[in-house]
Amino acid sequence: MPTRLPATADAVILGGGVMGASTAYHLCKAGIQKVVLLEREPFFGTGATGRCAGGIRYQFNTEINIRLSQISLPMLDALEEETGISALIRKCGYLFVLTREIDVEHFQKTVELQNRLGVSTEWLDSQEVRKLAQPCFFEDALAGCINREDGLADPHSVVSAYINAAKRLGASCVTECNVTGIEMDGEHIAAVQTNQGSVSTRIVVNACGPWSQKPASWVGLELPVKPLRRQWLVTEGITAIPESFPFVIDFAQSLYFHSEGPGILTGMSNPHERFGEDQSIDPLWEENHIEKAIQRMPLLGATGIKARQAGLYEVTPDAHPIVGKTPVDGFYVVTGFSGHGFMHGPVCGMLLSELISEGHTKSLDISELELDRFENSQLNREYNVI
Repeated sequence: MPTRLPATADAVILGGGVMGASTAYHLCKAGIQKVVLLEREPFFGTGATGRCAGGIRYQFNTEINIRLSQISLPMLDALEEETGISALIRKCGYLFVLTREIDVEHFQKTVELQNRLGVSTEWLDSQEVRKLAQPCFFEDALAGCINREDGLADPHSVVSAYINAAKRLGASCVTECNVTGIEMDGEHIAAVQTNQGSVSTRIVVNACGPWSQKPASWVGLELPVKPLRRQWLVTEGITAIPESFPFVIDFAQSLYFHSEGPGILTGMSNPHERFGEDQSIDPLWEENHIEKAIQRMPLLGATGIKARQAGLYEVTPDAHPIVGKTPVDGFYVVTGFSGHGFMHGPVCGMLLSELISEGHTKSLDISELELDRFENSQLNREYNVI
């Protein structure tokens, strides 16, 4: 039977992707009694989370993102033990291939930072890069880096794990529930209005990803989060791909490849893409992407396309998420991950639950991810975004 919408809640979470699911579970685990998770689609995890490529990595160039990965990726490793459902992790490694001097300079400093923080990323010369990247051709490679603990996890499994665990702890997880407004009592959250009725609550968590702006506007906030289309495709089976083939990123072109079943999943970011909620396939950009992909991996020219997908990044000016309190009492946000949110879903749900239940985070200081940082013109931008 479909879950009925409760009349009251201690906390209402908007958005049933990985962020909302993780937050619901961790709030219940922290002892919050009445947690309600609302998803407008018929199934959880079918928005931005369900359309992502599933990458998980330690290789970031800011300390806060590295720290998030250092907590979140082991949580994914332990997901089956905690919830009963495996994240289906495949640690194939992320291989960043660098073909521009400016990127070599940035990544050398990044690898030094990662190593200093305890992340075992390896610096590679051009010959080592070309060997690891086969059957991709990188005659123009200058250098690169790989972390063999990076890789892939299954978004649907992770969302299902947290949803099922949250339900066992008493959460009400409601699908096909379209939120239409937020009611205020003076300066405080009072209720969430939906197509299925109203829920009285003092706490709302905005986990709506690319669609986070609208709920924020209902309480008078402007979030610097914009939706940006990204697309990828999966090829038919290819027998020449070695089992050791890593997640290969041609960083200068934002072009990437990794094994997906018997085929290859490849994507390429369009630097001229305009902000918007269009999730259809752009055939002109796909044609350009395929041309560049075949140049790097010529054997792709002899296979066909099995599936294609487009989804949305939720982009912030500094490519860092917004996690925490807002000026509106009781309104919290966990959004703006700029394409690397899936892997940080576990830790950010836990951190938000700590903030809500205890008034502060204890696992990691995330004060630099608060909304008010955008009042400062000196933002710390994440460089390793693809």
